[in-house]
Amino acid sequence: MTDSFIHKDLRINSYGSYLRRRFGCRVSKVNVDGGFTCPNRDGARGSGGCIYCNNISFSPDATRPEISIEEQMAAGMAYHRKRLDSEKFIIYFQKFTNTYAPWAKLRDLYNRALAHPDVLGISVGTRPDALTDDALHLLEELATNHYVCVELGLQSMDDGILKMINRGHTLAEYLSGVERVANRGIEICTHLIYGFPGESREGFLRTADLMAELPVNSLKLHQLHAVQGTRLAGMHRDGSFVPLSLAEYVEGVCDFLERIPPRIAIQRLYGSAPLAIRVAPAWDLKNNQMWFSVINELKRRGSWQGRLREETPVRGSMAI
Repeated sequence: MTDSFIHKDLRINSYGSYLRRRFGCRVSKVNVDGGFTCPNRDGARGSGGCIYCNNISFSPDATRPEISIEEQMAAGMAYHRKRLDSEKFIIYFQKFTNTYAPWAKLRDLYNRALAHPDVLGISVGTRPDALTDDALHLLEELATNHYVCVELGLQSMDDGILKMINRGHTLAEYLSGVERVANRGIEICTHLIYGFPGESREGFLRTADLMAELPVNSLKLHQLHAVQGTRLAGMHRDGSFVPLSLAEYVEGVCDFLERIPPRIAIQRLYGSAPLAIRVAPAWDLKNNQMWFSVINELKRRGSWQGRLREETPVRGSMAI
């Protein structure tokens, strides 16, 4: 475990340590709601959204479209300053599809976020089928002076699973999206989910090999979980969705991480939902508890991110 990207205590290239290496201070992401919708909800690509999607399940209470971006930012930054002693921030446009709007709206929201002196950049959650040329040109322009990351939801590389979950796009569209974002000075984060009905661990692990071959800078992983108000909750009730056990998930994630090159930062390993709307699985873990579950399994194995993938180590100091 000699690669300079790997945090010696975490055994992975955590996004937090990546940001500290890059910017020299503690940096936190602050979620905001820009009042976007989704082409998989308004009929442009589909209706009803993904079978697991209920944005309440992963959105802080203070992020609502009727609250100004500036107020949402102020609340989020105050929270992270108090909790983590964060010094600088990345504003994360999270809910729904945050490039799915006219250029003028995108320009206004992104620039308002970047106007704060403690904001280093923006992270924009979107879909691979919602990247217009205008949006990409705007993000490329902003990236000349700021950190800019585009977070592309893939979820699965299996087109059969994408159809089953009503995702509304294909693997080919994701690959095209990555190609169009690459080489513009914009970082790429990919979102993946493990535990779809009918998905094998081997199928999930093939996604690690795909990510290793793409210009992806970071990854977000989480378990498939059902919350109230979604079709997946109904599938759990009728027995067609049986969630992974905690042990199965941790083992699968560790297998996945062993196949991921150390250059790729890991932003997330777990998704949680408010207890009031949670259906399954009921692991009752906080995010840091899941991180330590994964880290402890890597330690038990004597393993680390990228162990099964030989790459030339990159020289440099490791930030703790």
